[in-house]
Amino acid sequence: MRAVVQRVMRASVTIEGERTASIGRGYLILLGVGASDTRAEADKLWGKLRGLRINEDADGKTNLSLADVDGEVLVVSQFTLYANCRRGRRPSFTDAAAPQLACELYEYFVELVRADVEHVATGTFAAMMQVELVNDGPFTILLDTDDL
Repeated sequence: MRAVVQRVMRASVTIEGERTASIGRGYLILLGVGASDTRAEADKLWGKLRGLRINEDADGKTNLSLADVDGEVLVVSQFTLYANCRRGRRPSFTDAAAPQLACELYEYFVELVRADVEHVATGTFAAMMQVELVNDGPFTILLDTDDL
């Protein structure tokens, strides 16, 4: 499982001209599910993210977790995180999970987040979305459960 985590001042999702989700201060998580991923990867990824200290304290040091700042979370499915660009000019997505598995694990990951975070918003799985954000920092981290 892969995630691009962006610390944001605010973020939102728009589908067909309608804003369908938004958050204030917190994390925008672009979530990709791999073909061999299971719930164990989702547990591992959220376990790392939940305690990750990437928010600034009063001294400007990144010492605070999401819970410490009462942050919000927007989770957006992003199968393109599994793009393989090694050959040719068109990315291959064969390493990404099939839609049914990807949707199941995406929804499971969102459940994990909702168990710990008061305000959680989501994109719509497999929809064409416009994602807007104000990156705070900017602060962006790439996490891959194969490396955790």
